[in-house]
Amino acid sequence: MFDWLVVGAGFAGSVLAERIASQRGESVLIIDRRPHIGGNAYDCYDDAGILIHQYGPHIFHTNAQSIVDYLSQFTDWRFYEHRVLARVDGMLVPIPINLDTINRLYGLDLTSDQLEEFFAARREKVEEVRSAEDVVVSTVGRELYEKFFRGYTRKQWGVDPSQLSKSVTARVPTRTNRDDRYFGDSFQHMPAGGYTRMFQRMLSHPRIKMMLQADFREIKRQIPFRRLIYTGPIDEFFDFRLGRLPYRSLRFEHVTLDQEQFQPVAVVNYPQTEAYTRITEYKHLTGQNHPQTSLTYEYPTDVGDPYYPVPRGENEALYKRYEALAAQQPDVWFVGRLATYRYYNMDQVVGQALATFARIHKSVPASSGGVASRQAAE
Repeated sequence: MFDWLVVGAGFAGSVLAERIASQRGESVLIIDRRPHIGGNAYDCYDDAGILIHQYGPHIFHTNAQSIVDYLSQFTDWRFYEHRVLARVDGMLVPIPINLDTINRLYGLDLTSDQLEEFFAARREKVEEVRSAEDVVVSTVGRELYEKFFRGYTRKQWGVDPSQLSKSVTARVPTRTNRDDRYFGDSFQHMPAGGYTRMFQRMLSHPRIKMMLQADFREIKRQIPFRRLIYTGPIDEFFDFRLGRLPYRSLRFEHVTLDQEQFQPVAVVNYPQTEAYTRITEYKHLTGQNHPQTSLTYEYPTDVGDPYYPVPRGENEALYKRYEALAAQQPDVWFVGRLATYRYYNMDQVVGQALATFARIHKSVPASSGGVASRQAAE
């Protein structure tokens, strides 16, 4: 019998498996329905020998030193500050919108103070900011909303921004200076050997066993365990008894070209044209020197593996009902983006997993098979 069954070998499940095995000395079986570990952060070398992210670009950034310290046990880091361009009105301009974006787009030579006046003159007064559309038009006005946000958001989520929670566009800042970094976090690095290598080291503890291409429904009937950590879709855990929670999925088209570089930055967004939302060129992320280059075209869809919870009020209400069911499950912990129906960044998932482990370690007696004592657990 295993002390713990962990469902899902992404960040949430892998962090908890590692902590339970190394800090409590308990046995862990971690399973995943995919043929690999790492969840959506999985990376691999393609046929050309270029390291790509199988499920689109994953850029690690955080302001939490405790999370950096934890992950640094399993990887060295490569400094990388993410920069994104958007093809708007036939030009490549920085996104998030900054001083250079506006000057280039409109042929102006504004200062930072003048840009603030530019935005102020275009903002729409919104009595109560509720939707993703409200956030943008109340910040930069209707014209920039149409150029940069509406088309991209409709492709990404399948609905108009007016129907989405304000959290969707609140994640993207607007700047009046020339800072063209996509993120402003104090720590912006990539795992030096890639994400998969980091996960391999994290899960290398002798008390951790792995099963890939494994179905939770079958495993729980066949293999005994004492406690469960579940990181999959919460509605699926309960057999959709209250209805299905909407998730947005992605389809990826991976291409290798016989040229050294395709675009000037790792990611170019397409808010006005094309069926895809963005193109990623991985050599910018990894620093590889290679005569060829590999790209990924990203197409949002409603069909396929769940990636993003859809942030709408009615969906949150349905999740709350599932959350109430989850609270009644003895010895089961729900962790991660899908299990808690939240659009978390990678560092936030790691933080949630570490916090969950701290609660487990404090309140759950260690099993007799573990090296950690009951006293240590408390």
